[in-house]
Amino acid sequence: MKYQRGVALSGLIFWGVVFILVAVLGMKVTPSAIEYSKILKDIKATAAKMGPESTVADVRNTFDRFAEIDYLEFSSKELDISKDNGKIVISFAYEKRIPLFWNVSLLIDYSGTTAGQ
Repeated sequence: MKYQRGVALSGLIFWGVVFILVAVLGMKVTPSAIEYSKILKDIKATAAKMGPESTVADVRNTFDRFAEIDYLEFSSKELDISKDNGKIVISFAYEKRIPLFWNVSLLIDYSGTTAGQ
């Protein structure tokens, strides 16, 4: 007796819906993750460019220039700037709410710092 092989139509529809939901979620989350990586790159570049005698205003202006180049909506006002052992430490934390469908949204907490460099 030979058995049929393959995927049933119901299984194909189920896995198709799962694949589409994962793809849509990825398309909505990816821009947010890219923005986070750009912010992290920019604060590291800002900290590397600044000397120990730099002021908070200098650090904010330098970050704003980097953010303008990367087309970021993130403002330097949201940065926490301090000094640790003579080195400038820049950190940030923010929440990103991504609407998915109807009244369901995804909330991601992002944070980063230059303390570990």
